[in-house]
Amino acid sequence: MNLHSVVSTALFTGFALLAFAGNSVLCRLALGEQSIDAGSFTIIRLLSGIVVLSLLWYLRQSHRVKCPDGSGRGSWRAAVMLFIYALSFSYAYLSLDTGTGALILFGTVQITMILVSLFKGNRLLWVEWLGLFLAFSGFVYLLAPVISTPGLWGFLLMTASGIAWGGYTLMGRGSETPLSDTHFNFFRTLPFVAITLIVILLAGDIYLTSEGVLLAVLSGAIASGVGYAIWYRALSGLSAIQAAVLQLLVPVIAALGGVIFTDEVISMRLMIASLFVLGGIMLVVTGRYYLLQRRANQV
Repeated sequence: MNLHSVVSTALFTGFALLAFAGNSVLCRLALGEQSIDAGSFTIIRLLSGIVVLSLLWYLRQSHRVKCPDGSGRGSWRAAVMLFIYALSFSYAYLSLDTGTGALILFGTVQITMILVSLFKGNRLLWVEWLGLFLAFSGFVYLLAPVISTPGLWGFLLMTASGIAWGGYTLMGRGSETPLSDTHFNFFRTLPFVAITLIVILLAGDIYLTSEGVLLAVLSGAIASGVGYAIWYRALSGLSAIQAAVLQLLVPVIAALGGVIFTDEVISMRLMIASLFVLGGIMLVVTGRYYLLQRRANQV
């Protein structure tokens, strides 16, 4: 991988992780303040993503950028994973607090991606295991004060959401046309969105406010639609293990966002946790390369 590819991957990854953290904040604001019901939030979020991605895809097509044969159309499997993630995430936060939900979600994502990678025969070096342990320890340490015992249904829903997001991420690693794939993945969720709408209409379980709708639109259009397309682009330069561990940065970024935007005090706990997470990520991202290079030089 040349320098340009490394820099591009780093920039795309950074933007995507910022989008994930922003998405988390938007979801918490909408559902935590009960300004919209979970089903409607999911529907508006996905529809907003479809509209923005369709516009971007159309503009891209107008420049006559053609997709390679057999690519650029997403997949039904990825669409199902995307929908399960979004719907489960929304309903899980009705019974989970923020810290518990984030820990279950990102812990499950990481475990899912690592298990799949190991199942495919990708063995971890000791330096990657060490980095993984440090990053996850820092993540748990940061959330420890706000973790409470989760309800069974909330736990199961957020676990399903994490497995689905891990699967969606793994499916995107081979994408040659990230914008097009993301567009069609979102578009394929329309049948599931329609079913969800019918169910909540029959149940009479709709509650909307202008603030809730706005937050759902921002979540879908920017943090989800654009963010996920950029994430698919970043995945082309990341291993499955790197992609899994890097996502542990999201809650740290969200915590720092709280410091910047809500005038929270920078605590010693936040500083220590950030060092553990960032140090662990550095080991996972760079450790394999330098260890293999060292072994090669000794031969």
